[in-house]
Amino acid sequence: MHSRKFGVAAGYLGAIVVIGVTVVPLLFVVFGGFRTNAQINSDPAGLPGPWVTDNYASVLSSSAFWKFLGNSALIAVIATVVAVGLGSMAGYALSRYQFKGREGVYTLFTLGLLFPLTVATLPLYLWLRQLGMLESFWGVAIPEAAFSLPVTIVILRPFMHAIPGEIEDAAVLDGASRLGFFWRILLPLSTPALTTVAVLAFVTSWNAYLLPLLVFNDSAHFTLPLGVATFQSQYSQDTARVLAFTALSMIPALAFFVLAERRIVGGLTGSVKG
Repeated sequence: MHSRKFGVAAGYLGAIVVIGVTVVPLLFVVFGGFRTNAQINSDPAGLPGPWVTDNYASVLSSSAFWKFLGNSALIAVIATVVAVGLGSMAGYALSRYQFKGREGVYTLFTLGLLFPLTVATLPLYLWLRQLGMLESFWGVAIPEAAFSLPVTIVILRPFMHAIPGEIEDAAVLDGASRLGFFWRILLPLSTPALTTVAVLAFVTSWNAYLLPLLVFNDSAHFTLPLGVATFQSQYSQDTARVLAFTALSMIPALAFFVLAERRIVGGLTGSVKG
């Protein structure tokens, strides 16, 4: 009994520590945007007093912020559509078809989880330059989609495999082709897993920094993470304004992730069961 209480207490303590490590810095950034530089210099960890909205208003009225936001959204949508589209087709083939080398292909995709972008930085840059894809949104979105494919397939394959074969047999008897079964039946049944991989691909693309840094030199093409770095260097003396810009740049990805949290858990649970 005592060991159980101790375990519960340790669990709560661990949760509090994790929350403190992750949430407190976020609150510092958000609250810092509501302060003046004088307040921050006099008490870096204090609360706003009085609350100042000029920093956030200044950032929201800036065309550069919305340009960075639009670039990030465009690239993230392209990368997500490509990753989910190709990943769903590959997951379907690897889960429903029997062919020689199937497990080898799946293992190859699984090994892709161990292949970080930093290792491929130089060859990827040279390849994109040869293809003329520098300063192009596609030059960022396509590689991001490629690096999202392994986790997409790893999640989708077991989920699709768990869908009973009797459903496919019934669809074939009703005159559905394999493509028709995939489009009309398998994809709707795989919605939880598709939502999961879409959210993961979108958030990963949204937060990407290294790849856009390699591809873009023109600030008009910068994504939001690059925009934050540019803004910090441009307004290095205006700490409050920088904190406001950083806080606003976090909101889209956090909101998207929070709204889709339940679907992510459901998709991961289904893939594990499969």
